[in-house]
Amino acid sequence: MIFVTVGTQVQFDRLIRTVDEWAGAHARSDVFAQIGPSNYPFKHIRTERFIDPSRFKSCVEAASVVIAHAGMGSIITALELGKRIIVMPRRACLGEHRNDHQIATAKQFAAQGRIEVAFDERELTDKLDQLDIINRCERLGGEASPQLITAIRTFIETGHVRSGPNSASA
Repeated sequence: MIFVTVGTQVQFDRLIRTVDEWAGAHARSDVFAQIGPSNYPFKHIRTERFIDPSRFKSCVEAASVVIAHAGMGSIITALELGKRIIVMPRRACLGEHRNDHQIATAKQFAAQGRIEVAFDERELTDKLDQLDIINRCERLGGEASPQLITAIRTFIETGHVRSGPNSASA
């Protein structure tokens, strides 16, 4: 199964429409999407607006690949379960979010080699066409690194974040 999720806050018809059209062009009947507040008339995929957290986790577990917005919950859940994930960040200029933090999130995870990123519909279609060659990812550990714990502790105690081991607080 291919599981698609766009979160619950704002419509993301650009992602869902692209997957729906791709599924139709490739006669895929194994696509299920959590679509949020969308009114797009889907033709080729099964959809539900909202699903509860336990069903969300079950869908990710059952999926061969997850296609998602660049929301932290979607990314982290897929990585924790060792699932391949392709993300397409929402873009503020298209009214898909308040700002472009999802682009920054996608770039950070992609730089670590943990996710595939499609920044537009063409890239998403290309990545969907290559599903058979996208590697399965390693499971993300359930514990934070010592560096992250130190950075969070420093921020809580001082209100500042160090950008490097010898740098001044930001």
